[in-house]
Amino acid sequence: MKILIIEDQDSIRRMIEALVSARGHEVVAVNSGAKGLEKALAETPDVILLDLNLPGTYDGFEVTQKIREEESTRAVPIIIISALGDDDSKRRAHDAGASAYYTKPFSPIALLKELESLRVRSTSGPAAPPVSKP
Repeated sequence: MKILIIEDQDSIRRMIEALVSARGHEVVAVNSGAKGLEKALAETPDVILLDLNLPGTYDGFEVTQKIREEESTRAVPIIIISALGDDDSKRRAHDAGASAYYTKPFSPIALLKELESLRVRSTSGPAAPPVSKP
């Protein structure tokens, strides 16, 4: 899968990048919401891993909302990974269109399981029609 990581903290971005690329995923990582939007719209990823506290023009809530507004990225799963653990932030993220929410520090194993689940769902396709028996 092609995964876009939008995280401003270098150490966290590198850790997530190493974690998911070690599982064979293609990774593009950027450090701002504006760069993340640019990458998402130019090269539609399979999944976006997104921080909420981003510097610059767009925070993670706005990035999520803008990604959902575009036809090409509307259905891309967005997994939030944020230090904001309050209910209001979680509600705002889900209202904007987030698919899942992990609070830092997060479980790398849980994140990998989430990504695997998304991979399986994206490759399974529609079920075959039932075979009629005479």
